Amino acid sequence: QVQFVESGGGLVQPGGSLRLSCAASGIAFKLYAMGWYRQAPGKQRELLARIGSGGSTTNYADSVKGRFTISRDNAKNTAYLQMNSLKPEDTAVYYCNRYPYVNYWGQGTQVTVSS
Repeated sequence: QVQFVESGGGLVQPGGSLRLSCAASGIAFKLYAMGWYRQAPGKQRELLARIGSGGSTTNYADSVKGRFTISRDNAKNTAYLQMNSLKPEDTAVYYCNRYPYVNYWGQGTQVTVSS
């Protein structure tokens, strides 16, 4: 059974940083591109960043480019999202999934950026 477990969210002040982790199971993790997504209240889920299966290719949405960094450790079946210079508009529930996504969403991790 495919499972993604996100962690690392929390409450942070504007300008702060967080590092999210995503533990994957039930898939041959090293074979697939992975993505980080988020969904803010009242908005559709959006793709923020994606990384190729080997980790050398990355791509970012304009809204997070230069502030967020996606990475992965295939030996640990884990993907990461380093988030710096956080803004209130980054407040959302953050999810990881394959890219393109499959219909197995985890519970996500809440990120709240507020003073």
